[in-house]
Amino acid sequence: MELRTRYQYTYFIHTFLIDKGRYDKYIARLLKDERFNLRIFQKDKDLELYSYFLPRIRNFLFRTFDLNKERIEKLDELPFETKCAIIADMPCVTFEFDLKKDLQGKTVDENSIFFKIQKAGVVCFNTGICFLYLKTNIEESNRFSDVLNFNYKFRDINQEYNNLKNYDNIKLQADYFEDMQEIKSFIIDITGPNFDAMKMDLNVERFYTFGYTCIDQSAWNVNTTFESIKTDFLKYIDILPNDQGMNIEEGQNSKILSNNKFSKIGVSKLGVNLLSSDVDINNYTILPQEYENQYFYTYILALYLKVYLKKLDYDFKVGKNLEKTRKEFVDFTKKLWVQEVTSEDFGSLFYQNIRQAIEIEEQYSKIKNKYDILYRELRIVKTEKMSMFIAIVLVITLIFNILNWFSIR
Repeated sequence: MELRTRYQYTYFIHTFLIDKGRYDKYIARLLKDERFNLRIFQKDKDLELYSYFLPRIRNFLFRTFDLNKERIEKLDELPFETKCAIIADMPCVTFEFDLKKDLQGKTVDENSIFFKIQKAGVVCFNTGICFLYLKTNIEESNRFSDVLNFNYKFRDINQEYNNLKNYDNIKLQADYFEDMQEIKSFIIDITGPNFDAMKMDLNVERFYTFGYTCIDQSAWNVNTTFESIKTDFLKYIDILPNDQGMNIEEGQNSKILSNNKFSKIGVSKLGVNLLSSDVDINNYTILPQEYENQYFYTYILALYLKVYLKKLDYDFKVGKNLEKTRKEFVDFTKKLWVQEVTSEDFGSLFYQNIRQAIEIEEQYSKIKNKYDILYRELRIVKTEKMSMFIAIVLVITLIFNILNWFSIR
């Protein structure tokens, strides 16, 4: 039986880097751009986010929570350069893109997958690490197979070698972007050439996926088991097309979590995807919003850790400003690495499984070994310098005493 969807969306996340020396100017550019709006997180409007994250992580991701109405007004009244400097100094800021809401008519084509871009935005950290996101949902179809095929094709649209004709059967529903080429141009306009990311061997051509799909309960309910749809779920996790043949054992590298009886979250190197059944009303009312807020920013935080560690690893390899890199690694460990994200049990489990799936634990251990070696070498050098200094002082003292003895005689 073909799976049918009740509700669905997919966030596609693209990593890009801004040179630290140009970060202030990049923030100024976004503030000047009328298409972008700085998102101000407020306790009354974003109470779930505020309650979910523990204070230190919340202060890192959402510094604007500290701005009350009066402080926001004062911020807007400041000279533009001052305002830019304050915002650029925040550890993390989010800008939302203003998409047009008018819809164009579409040509009926049963072989096409129509989709709509609901949201677009940028999450930037003051280290120069940024993430562009596009929230999409499929229109005019409730086939889960279309979700699989769309995610599989769309995640690679940014690859240079791809022929856009391969995506002719993906049609845009929103009129802001006329075609797939215009989406690619939009990405380049926002991110720039991204040379630094490529030097660090970051995955900049393939989107990470963060998806949510609630299927019709006819396929998953109190009388049916999850095993009957597990193969479809594994394709969803691994971003595979519908016609991909696979055994259930092939998905063993992925992490599968259950946050309720009729909801499964799959975590892999490629993304995070949740599949649920509408037998539980919360799965198409409350959970979708929770997932694209608390869980989304948890995923962004984990991706940030991965990219930042890659950046530190690159800095160690290059060998410039090793003392500065060493200090950054120590600060990173104290302020982020050892910090708990949330007091909620499932949220903590979710975060730990993401860290394991994207292999940042191994990346951290690798850098720590380099740090330990560097630290020992620095201590040896300092010890040798101190020994040399003491030896010189002793020689000078000895000469002085000898001269003094001859002068007395």
